[in-house]
Amino acid sequence: MIDNDRELANARERVATLERLLEEMRESARPEEWPALSSGYRMEIERTQREILDYLVRLPINDQRPKTTA
Repeated sequence: MIDNDRELANARERVATLERLLEEMRESARPEEWPALSSGYRMEIERTQREILDYLVRLPINDQRPKTTA
């Protein structure tokens, strides 16, 4: 779980790194190996992207805006 903007930046860099690795591996991987080789990277990218979105849609704990009632 991402708890602050520093962790957010680290998560974004991790996704970018994993995407670069996948891009590089596509050049040399054999077609029959590619699904097994790429699936772990894909799962990690998707998991990290979910964490990024979860963090971005959550209001900061110290949010001082007045609460309104509907």
